[in-house]
Amino acid sequence: MFANAPTVLNPLRARLLLVLAVLLATLAPTAPALARERGEATRPGAEVVAVTQVADRQVDLSVRSTALGGRTVHVRLLTPDGWNPHDRRHRQHWPTLWLLHGCCGDYTSWTSMTDVAETDSLRDVLVVMPEAGWNGWYSDWWNHGEGGDPAWETFHTEELRHLLERDWGAGSDRVVAGLSMGGQGALLYAARHPGMFRATAAFSGSAHPLLNDESVDRIMGFFAGQGDDPLRVWGDPVAQRRIWQAHDPFHLAKRLRSVPVYLSCGDGTTGPLDPPGATSALEADFNRQNHALAAELKRVGARHVTTNFYGPGTHGWAYWERELHASLPMLLGALGVGGG
Repeated sequence: MFANAPTVLNPLRARLLLVLAVLLATLAPTAPALARERGEATRPGAEVVAVTQVADRQVDLSVRSTALGGRTVHVRLLTPDGWNPHDRRHRQHWPTLWLLHGCCGDYTSWTSMTDVAETDSLRDVLVVMPEAGWNGWYSDWWNHGEGGDPAWETFHTEELRHLLERDWGAGSDRVVAGLSMGGQGALLYAARHPGMFRATAAFSGSAHPLLNDESVDRIMGFFAGQGDDPLRVWGDPVAQRRIWQAHDPFHLAKRLRSVPVYLSCGDGTTGPLDPPGATSALEADFNRQNHALAAELKRVGARHVTTNFYGPGTHGWAYWERELHASLPMLLGALGVGGG
């Protein structure tokens, strides 16, 4: 697990070394803690307050965030072979894949619902799976013009990014992928933060929420989940249309012209990975949205767009796991990492 260790380690020894590294990280004071001890001022941002080893190569960070009103949220890391960010002498910075969860999921979704932790081609990258709220929509919420908590986009693209690169071995080469709400997030982050991500992939993503009234009503229904005021997120789709457009990948297509993009979606009818008779109106809606985005990307001259509109298939994990594997050659290629 250390830079000077032999290439091949006994599995038990490797596991013990990783546990030791995490334990040392837990016991070592963080940069903000050291600053407080010295009486120095600390800048607002994110601070790791706990580290938990949850499985082989899986580490959970508990992160207190200024952008989220001082709340503590979680980030799961799937670590590469040889990862030891606390070896200051031989620290390595790893190419990074961000995997974004969907609505009603959380930071554990990708590892609990797919084989991502067993995927050999991901042993040379740091996989970042951040919390994004039950229905946070990867956005800094409008909050009736007041802004403030939650500011998921600021947390992810500023606070967490800097934290991971400073203390946890993340490099500056990044790609991003996500499903459903997270698919929209992957497209938004790549478009709204030019140069931050080398490639993006969206599986059954909300790719054009302003497509029509059905699409608007559906996403407003998600915004209203758990008793929330749906206008808090992006405001009213008419009165605050500019805010909606600024969070609609279709309207940001020009910003994706030079970014490799992977889009996939089913059509909502019963597919080969579904139980008999299963259908999904949500997937059918997102299918229309993805077709619209693909056409717009072509119209604006996007140079690297891959689509897999595979026909029959509903809104489910069996398809998203398959599509992650299908997109990995493109994603890892953008990072300069072989395999897929």
